Amino acid sequence: MTPIPLSLYIHIPWCVKKCPYCDFNSHEARQEVPEAQYIKALLTDLESELPHIWGRPLESIFIGGGTPSLFSAEGIDKLLCGLRERLPLRPTMEITMEANPGTFEQERFSAYRQTGINRLSIGVQSFNDQHLKALGRIHNSDEAQKAAKIATKAGFDNFNLDLMFGLPKQSIKQALDDLQQAINCQPSHISWYQLTIEENTLFHHAPPILPKDDLLWEMQQQGQALLAQAGYTQYEVSAYAQKNKRCQHNINYWQFGDYLGIGAGAHGKLTMPDGSVTRHNKYRHPEKYMQNALQGEPRSNEKLLHENDLCFEYILNIVRLKQSFTKEDFEARTRLPFTSIEAKLNKTIGDGLMKVTEGRYATTKKGWAFLNDVMEQFL
Repeated sequence: MTPIPLSLYIHIPWCVKKCPYCDFNSHEARQEVPEAQYIKALLTDLESELPHIWGRPLESIFIGGGTPSLFSAEGIDKLLCGLRERLPLRPTMEITMEANPGTFEQERFSAYRQTGINRLSIGVQSFNDQHLKALGRIHNSDEAQKAAKIATKAGFDNFNLDLMFGLPKQSIKQALDDLQQAINCQPSHISWYQLTIEENTLFHHAPPILPKDDLLWEMQQQGQALLAQAGYTQYEVSAYAQKNKRCQHNINYWQFGDYLGIGAGAHGKLTMPDGSVTRHNKYRHPEKYMQNALQGEPRSNEKLLHENDLCFEYILNIVRLKQSFTKEDFEARTRLPFTSIEAKLNKTIGDGLMKVTEGRYATTKKGWAFLNDVMEQFL
């Protein structure tokens, strides 16, 4: 059986300010962040997980948040050195760290590069000061532009800009101007996605006025044409990359690979030697997480995925990619026989949402436009 790729996600939960649209596990840093204690907890967390992944090489590492760039370069270096002591890391492995423009300093990011971080994901969201204020961001347009320049000067030839459209009272012209300014920064990757209102956010309790559906559709169509013209290929619902610059870590998620999650609120998915697949979560609150992780018990819960879960989750992820999959791909990643999913696949084909060509399954143009309908077939 083909080995399932394994990635590592590390969550750093603090940020300067909680954004009103954010539903991630992030907490405002109202006092000094306990960097040293948290890194110790992360490494202890990893040690408790090693028996589950022993002998398996890592394909990628992603440090997310929160705002990981609140940690010092010395702290990130200590964290990565601790990982290298416990796991074999390939020298060319993709190691991504999220950063926000309001935390950018040239010296700091040059130092991050020297620790082994070789890819940045910068949370710009917009280059329009009015929209940045509405989103609760702590940076302005000038700082967003400066962040991209600092990343390049610091030696990052591989960085992503996170950008949203469909912002409160945003026009098509404003959305395309945001996108053009992002393109002008010459990132290797752009994540461009629609603002959605999630539960447990300030926007959910006090919803802003968002553009109508027909306006959103036009923004998306014109924006995708602009990205393609600039040399960015769409390979996932909201991911656009220059040649050979796709995010390997996220591709592993979408291809239903395995990933270990460490840090407050992190979650992971692991395939066991007997073929069973489990999901696990870590304690969400930073203080409770550190307390439990340092005692060797960082998991708040774990769940065995059953056949229906595996089928749905595989489709939920794989159809986000603009690529096909085979019977063998499904069986290798889920450890299930293809008959578990075949009848539902055939129905989506009959409905014109998916197609099969020489044994390769993919969404049709109609299916790509209505992915939620495709996913609902497998609930």
